[in-house]
Amino acid sequence: MTGRRMLGYVLAWLVAAAVSVTVGVFAVSSVGASVRDRGPLGNDVPVPEQAEGPRSPDPDAAVVGRTIEDEFGTFEVECRGAVAYGLAATPSAGWRVVSYEQGPDDDVDAVFASGDRSIEIEVYCNQGRPVIGDREEKTLPDDD
Repeated sequence: MTGRRMLGYVLAWLVAAAVSVTVGVFAVSSVGASVRDRGPLGNDVPVPEQAEGPRSPDPDAAVVGRTIEDEFGTFEVECRGAVAYGLAATPSAGWRVVSYEQGPDDDVDAVFASGDRSIEIEVYCNQGRPVIGDREEKTLPDDD
């Protein structure tokens, strides 16, 4: 009877371990991306050798635009599928545009500056919609 009991414990442990691994894989794959507010970049996964160089949009992809407004001004972007475009960067009074990327690319960014402050906004396309991927605010040191 002891051997049978031991076999039952081992079998129960194996079932519990398999269920735990399955639940963990499911949780990480389905919830992980949404927790980070990042999702797949469209429905197609780029082939590694095609990932380098300029991106080109799917001709059938819907065009979705967005204007990001903040104290620095506005950054107009649009997505054509997984491909991002920076359309215009317009500074507010007292701010200037240091640079902005027009694309096409997997993400575009704009850098605005005012005095010793700078703000960089990075936008990527999440399932065809423009999403802010990063906002970096920096203060430049005094030159004294």
